[in-house]
Amino acid sequence: MADPRLVTAPRAAAVAGGGRTLRLTMWAMIATDVGFLIYWAVVATRPVPARLMFVEYADPRVQAWNWSFLPLDLAASLTGFAAASSVRRGGAQASARLALSLGLTATAGGMAIAYWLMRGQFDLGWLVPNAFLLLFPLPLLRRLVAAN
Repeated sequence: MADPRLVTAPRAAAVAGGGRTLRLTMWAMIATDVGFLIYWAVVATRPVPARLMFVEYADPRVQAWNWSFLPLDLAASLTGFAAASSVRRGGAQASARLALSLGLTATAGGMAIAYWLMRGQFDLGWLVPNAFLLLFPLPLLRRLVAAN
């Protein structure tokens, strides 16, 4: 069996050498992870009128679709916070945690975009934030994959 340090060494080097890409992605990741938690608190407590939420928000099927993202978004947030902590400490698992969190975040954004586009509903209020979720992780993910 391979030494775990050898498996994580290239990834750790990619994180350490990330520079500006790492700093920008970390900022975006933490802001997104906090945003996920705020979003779900708003959805759960309903302080915002339904008319200000997304299209067809009152439809129980659309609400069920939206709630289906809760585990994905929470997993992205929790692994993002763990990744940020690992990066600050210089932990060996920082790259793996970053890749996991960023992959989950990009997946959430891509799934939401696919759903609304397949429905033919183009609302910049939802397209732009989900495009951000899909796209901001990609540069650092590319570095992490290339280093592996």
